[in-house]
Amino acid sequence: MAISRAQLAKELEPGLNALFGMEYDRYENQHSEIYTTESSDRAFEEEVMLSGFGAAPTKSEGSAVNFDDANEAYTARYNHETIALAFSITEEAVEDNLYDRLGSRYTRALARSMAHTKQVKAAAVLNDAFTSTVTGGDGKELCATDHPLTNGGTLRNEPSTSADLNETSLENALIDISGFTDERGLKVALRGMKLIIPRQLQFVAERLMATNLRPGTADNDVNAVRSMGMLPQGYSVNDFLTDTDAFFVMTDAPRGMIHFERLSLSTGMEADFDTGNMRYKARERYSFGYSDPRCVFGSPGA
Repeated sequence: MAISRAQLAKELEPGLNALFGMEYDRYENQHSEIYTTESSDRAFEEEVMLSGFGAAPTKSEGSAVNFDDANEAYTARYNHETIALAFSITEEAVEDNLYDRLGSRYTRALARSMAHTKQVKAAAVLNDAFTSTVTGGDGKELCATDHPLTNGGTLRNEPSTSADLNETSLENALIDISGFTDERGLKVALRGMKLIIPRQLQFVAERLMATNLRPGTADNDVNAVRSMGMLPQGYSVNDFLTDTDAFFVMTDAPRGMIHFERLSLSTGMEADFDTGNMRYKARERYSFGYSDPRCVFGSPGA
């Protein structure tokens, strides 16, 4: 339905002081703190996890060398979604010059709606990180205690016992990350890089990471996380996380959280011949996901 003159009647009244409701600042690009953005030129993207080789055995004198196989472990798939929204203004409203007065405001409101949806979809991957029905390429949720490995073992990127964000749980997460293995059980040199938290935990994170001494104690102990240079990228608040006590430590795994951009935000404006209404549309195509669950260690909170 087009925006008509009746809907915009107040804008014509003399003495109007201000228009409000569409000029709020918006949370934008918070996904860039979590995802690596790459371009795509197809309907979907797939990435295959290879198992690599096992530990090299000792070769005795005169014996044949052992051969090993590198197999495909699983495939991660990114299905791009089309996000679009539009508005229109009647021909009469355009004739009465309402479009010139309000078009830019509605355009900004449209941009805010598009930005909001993008951040919600980006955060959904972490919001569903502990949901067993939302699985990745290996058939498990993003954060689990039993990601299957090709060597028959499992990988854990979630605490055995759920814990709130505190000094102990953060240190344990960093220790567990340094013990990650690949699909064949070989140690991989990963470390925690950044803490991602909801807004409810920002003050806890500041006390844990910004003080030189241990928080919450009268002892003169150093803050080990800070003094050892752990989490070099600090912490980032994501306003679209829905669990108020969940936290996530992002690692430096090379193929982790990925945002594929199939079509960047585009806008268009045209007149409808039949009605004369002026129509404005915004559209983009993208996907959010992950390939390697080693990219994050998450806790749902106690």
